[in-house]
Amino acid sequence: MGLNRQEKADMIKEISEIIAGTEGLVIAEYRGLTVDAATKLRKEARENGVQLRVLKNTLARRAVKDTPFEGLSDQFVGPLLYGFSADPVAPAKVMANFAKTNPQLVIKAGAMPNNVLDVAGVEKLATMPSRDELLAKLMATMNEPVAKFVRTLNEVPARFVRTLAAVRDAKEQAAA
Repeated sequence: MGLNRQEKADMIKEISEIIAGTEGLVIAEYRGLTVDAATKLRKEARENGVQLRVLKNTLARRAVKDTPFEGLSDQFVGPLLYGFSADPVAPAKVMANFAKTNPQLVIKAGAMPNNVLDVAGVEKLATMPSRDELLAKLMATMNEPVAKFVRTLNEVPARFVRTLAAVRDAKEQAAA
């Protein structure tokens, strides 16, 4: 049973709200994907902060109209799975990794705001570290000078203690 006009308008509004908070969008054809495989994909997507949706392409075109993802709308053909995320790398990683083991999932295209990516672009994006990984590397880099300074400060009293222990051992050996 089809959607009535109000249900379609509600769906377009819902998709538009999702797209407003999206930094990465990947579309893939899912023809022939089994229910078990789709369930695994959805689970992996949830764990990585990616929202997966199967949408009517005409509604998706209307939802992306006048948004930074409008350039992708000409790719909305066939049975598509849409992956949205606030992290631009996450949907590409999830779908590209899943497509390696499931040839039924065929990545069609992707987009970041005002930038449409072809299949090769999505695969390159999937190899990049995620936002969390980059933040962790940045924090480790920023933390290293402080840690080295603390180790240097700690070395002075440690050296003094080792010197006193050596003097004590020398006196004990002389007395013995």
